[in-house]
Amino acid sequence: MQEFAPLWSPVRIGATEVAHRVALAPMTRISATEDGRATDRMVSYYETFARGGFGLLITEGIYPDTAYSQGYLHQPGIATVEQAKSWVPVVDAVHAAGARIFAQLMHAGAQTQGNRYVDATVGPSAVAPKGEQLGFYRGEGPFPVPQQITPEQMDKVRDGFVTAALHAQDAGFDGVEIHGANGYLLDQFLTDYLNRRTDKYGGSPENRVRFAVEICRAVREAVGPEMTVGIRISQAKVSDAEHRWSGGAEEARVIFTALGAAGIDFVHTTEYRATAPAFGGDGESLAALAKEHAGVTVIANGHLDDPDAAAALLGTGAADVVALGKGALANRNWPHLVREGREPAPFDGAVLGPLADIKDEELSLRG
Repeated sequence: MQEFAPLWSPVRIGATEVAHRVALAPMTRISATEDGRATDRMVSYYETFARGGFGLLITEGIYPDTAYSQGYLHQPGIATVEQAKSWVPVVDAVHAAGARIFAQLMHAGAQTQGNRYVDATVGPSAVAPKGEQLGFYRGEGPFPVPQQITPEQMDKVRDGFVTAALHAQDAGFDGVEIHGANGYLLDQFLTDYLNRRTDKYGGSPENRVRFAVEICRAVREAVGPEMTVGIRISQAKVSDAEHRWSGGAEEARVIFTALGAAGIDFVHTTEYRATAPAFGGDGESLAALAKEHAGVTVIANGHLDDPDAAAALLGTGAADVVALGKGALANRNWPHLVREGREPAPFDGAVLGPLADIKDEELSLRG
């Protein structure tokens, strides 16, 4: 057990005190009502992970406005007061079980598969995402070409993130995570082949990260220092798993330095393997680059369900917290299992099909 000691020390992320360093990663689960309200099944879902010993839970992506942000049918929102109130039982259940919970705010942009408010999609430029929509999220066929988002629409997106963060604060969430990863809108701005703008939001990495920085600053100012604020960053996308930043480590330096200066409390990196070099060879991981250049708490995600790998990553100082996705789905009580010296079960991909919704029969804890 001693070799796993780095997992169990307490950590402070902004204003949030967390009992230890094992978190639940955000995972899209299309289980809300049609109009975007959290359900009793979602209360049970998150409560199970909290009772299973996870110190921090980060929710699935929640859409922040009633325009272009929704990415999936039956995705939860926090754009309206009614949607925000529906999250209160989730937050209360998690807190009662001794864990902390952050709301992940997600604007899907061009990577939208279903939106009940509008028919069109928007992106930094009129370029469709690569790949095809995912059937287990109720999608089908290629992504459509989005409209190029206008400066006026960008202002509304920024306002939507602020309103959603304030709603999350009212609902009792301990923090918010701005989704800047996995091919959604803010990541589309970061991506050279999706962002062909010639204004101050396109071209150089400094320009492409600008919109994410503005949203981070706006949210930080709105919620004040008593609420934790961070951003999730990746290179790969839902529809393009092989993408890497063309500028390599230097581009990472620009991106993470700018985000760290925006007043946020953490950066959450997600890669296929969190410990792998971000740009090949023997270079640093994306988490290590974030730690080096952002100067804030770093949460790392990506194949860290092996407790040896998770503890080793924390031991190097490349990250401060590990977030488990598939490992958590396979073991809703992973922290308890590891602390007791028991072997976590392997992930079974069948849990995602035929739809990536919540399956009540799978919510029981092992052992």
